Amino acid sequence: MSVLAEHHRADGTPGRRRLVRGALTAAVALGAGLAAGGGSEGAASRAGPHGPRPGTPEAALRELSAGNARWRTFHERHPDATRTVRQALVGGQHPFAVILGCVDSRVPPELVFDQGLGDLMTVRSAGEVLDDAVLGSIAFGVVELAIPLVVVLGHQSCGAVTAAVRAAGGLEQLPGHLRYLAEQIRPAVDRSLGRDARVDAAVTQNVRLVRSRLAAEPDLAARIATGKLAVVGARYELTSQRVHRIR
Repeated sequence: MSVLAEHHRADGTPGRRRLVRGALTAAVALGAGLAAGGGSEGAASRAGPHGPRPGTPEAALRELSAGNARWRTFHERHPDATRTVRQALVGGQHPFAVILGCVDSRVPPELVFDQGLGDLMTVRSAGEVLDDAVLGSIAFGVVELAIPLVVVLGHQSCGAVTAAVRAAGGLEQLPGHLRYLAEQIRPAVDRSLGRDARVDAAVTQNVRLVRSRLAAEPDLAARIATGKLAVVGARYELTSQRVHRIR
């Protein structure tokens, strides 16, 4: 069973973060989106630069799941920020996951997954759009640092996807480089849906398309075939602060 639970529908429009998150308990949060064993097992397996890190895709997913459970229930640890860790990182880095996320200021991966210095390699572009620089950055983490997990992280109410949907429907003419972003996201837009449903569905479908493209990259595909790497899609809900797996 996947550590990050599957989900195919958004949780609604964004609300006030503290009000929603404060109403959740740890038990409810774990039951809502994560495998029952994800919390304590993932936390037990994590370590900073002074110890072993998750070395398999499954272990990395467990750690991210445990971190997101802490985040959305106000049990953040803000790990790996001590003087000792900072000094240890001078000698090198060993992140255990690459997170390809959006530039949206509401979705910083280190906070969403409650990780610290040296834990994640984060690559961010509007709407998780891929270009050579993004692809090269991800490949660097996988090939040079042997990171076992890549997560494509979309999110509810994505502004880049919304702009792409409006442009695809002829409702907006985007200037300059924004047109490039919209064109890259356009294949995810289903124009048969109503506007709100169209945006929400496009967020999810865009994650699927980006994940598929990454998984087909030769350097990544070779590692996926041997079980050394997993490339997964996920989505962050602003209303619940929950990350769930997208198939």
